[in-house]
Amino acid sequence: MKEKQMPKYMQLKQEILSWLHTGKLKPNDQMPSENEIAEQFQMSRQTVRQTFGGLEQEGWLYRMQGKGTFVSTPQTQKGRDVQTIGILTTYISDYIFPHIVRGAESALRVRGYRLVLSSTDNDKDKEKESLNMMLSQPLSGLIIEPTKSAEGNPNINYYLSLDYQHIPYLMINERYPEMNCPSLVVDDEEGGFKAAQHLIELGHRRIAGFFKTDDLQGINRLKGFIRAHHHYQIPLLPELVIHYTTEEKRQKPYESALALLAGEEDARPTAFVCYNDELAVHLLEAVRTLGLQVPQDVSLVGFDDSTLALATEVKLTTLSHPKTELGSDAAELLIDIIENKRVTGRETGKIYKPELIVRESTIRI
Repeated sequence: MKEKQMPKYMQLKQEILSWLHTGKLKPNDQMPSENEIAEQFQMSRQTVRQTFGGLEQEGWLYRMQGKGTFVSTPQTQKGRDVQTIGILTTYISDYIFPHIVRGAESALRVRGYRLVLSSTDNDKDKEKESLNMMLSQPLSGLIIEPTKSAEGNPNINYYLSLDYQHIPYLMINERYPEMNCPSLVVDDEEGGFKAAQHLIELGHRRIAGFFKTDDLQGINRLKGFIRAHHHYQIPLLPELVIHYTTEEKRQKPYESALALLAGEEDARPTAFVCYNDELAVHLLEAVRTLGLQVPQDVSLVGFDDSTLALATEVKLTTLSHPKTELGSDAAELLIDIIENKRVTGRETGKIYKPELIVRESTIRI
């Protein structure tokens, strides 16, 4: 499934900021009118107005009653050159990522920094393109979510370039193991353990786990899932562990769930632990396709406590993810490093402990 694009107001914001930084528009130049920009970029005046308003709040533009909108002078842009921080994530507008970006953007705005966004679509080649783009412009620091972190780091030269140029950076959700940078991550192994533990304590003994294993989040969630079975001395059949890649996420888990549930009643799994809430909602449909019900026939546990966890009539039991807090913390930490208020290094990062949120999708048997 093709990922959604960056919101239109954010695309326009980045375009206008590029005009300012390349000198296309200079201090005190008048901006094109809202109507002109709306026509040029094929978007509504409301979207243009929203973008102008945000840029005015950040000090990039100012409005003169009856005359129009103008480019601010450097002196009015918070009294100094506004520095740029890049955020490079696997996705921007889907799932939990808008919350992460929103948290970071809010913290950056308060501290007087501007934001440049880029997405890799979880593709190594696109990660290379994004890093190249980031390095081609003045940059004070980078917040990076590694792309397919379990499949190595073919773009290591770009990260070494960041080190060589003394551009601070940190990683979120995971970290390439060879890079000595701060990271802000969820304890995914503990989350996988808690998900399985919850079901085991409800009496489930045939628990299927579905994990995306091209990123380290999935690897660690699987590790915790297996550890819970060992801890409680519950046998784990090999066929109950389903692993898949990003490219397989729409098909393989769904088909595997159908196959597992199509067997004899006394042999089929009574519960699923899912890599994330997105997958849990997808597998909920697989359960219903076979005329079964959640949680009466199959209990479901997701991960991330996303908006999807509350989007269906069966509210998902899930593990928490800090999302907005993580984005804000990442921005604050990076700015502190840039401004020499903290030293960089692995020990500077943060680990968030996921909490089990019990809702309607799990039941005692």
